[in-house]
Amino acid sequence: MVMLMAGGKKILVVEDERDIGDLVVHYLQKEGFICNRIGDGRTALARAESELPDLIILDLMLPGMDGLEVCRRLRHDERTMLIPIIMLTAKGEESDKVVGLEMGADDYVTKPFSTKELVARVKSMLRRIERSEKAPLAYQYGALSLDRNKFEVIDDGSSITLTAKEFGLLEAFLRGRGRVLTRDYLLNSVWGYDYFGSTRTVDVHVRHLRDKIPMLVAAIQTIKNIGYKLREEP
Repeated sequence: MVMLMAGGKKILVVEDERDIGDLVVHYLQKEGFICNRIGDGRTALARAESELPDLIILDLMLPGMDGLEVCRRLRHDERTMLIPIIMLTAKGEESDKVVGLEMGADDYVTKPFSTKELVARVKSMLRRIERSEKAPLAYQYGALSLDRNKFEVIDDGSSITLTAKEFGLLEAFLRGRGRVLTRDYLLNSVWGYDYFGSTRTVDVHVRHLRDKIPMLVAAIQTIKNIGYKLREEP
């Protein structure tokens, strides 16, 4: 039975290994998604810019233009900056995963991977996006304001540019101000799936928020071995 959520959702699968790409497409189509497979980075970038898929599954190692560069360019284009990206990589090194996240990927899956798990992550990420549409549209925290409707963050009158995940993480802190938020909670809330890998993902994005919004250096408290807390008042 095809889930209604999948109906009409477009997934772009960027994978140069035909067998892997076709397998991923097959399982996604079984769930009711509309899928296309692209085998090189430059063509994938052009396709993403022209068709604006609902989600992109992006291999790290691609001919022509690698996945990191494709991801970087997507995140610097207003048309594509909010498209969720799940990065596929044959590299298991922690540093490679962190680089992908810093470039703007929302999630990563290391090869070899379970196709069923990948499909589950796709569905969870799309559910998170649907849930976020029901959340409050605006938050105020001292001189800092966040407007979900405009995807806008203003700090003391200056506009702050955030990636989609940085924006979501800041919203989670503003929504839960004064409470200790575990890394697992933040992963599930912002990334939208039960995360079984390293929680370094959260730490990387918290660091980015502190770098971009100086007031958060003191406002976001690190709770050792647990997570973080945004002070009740700035």
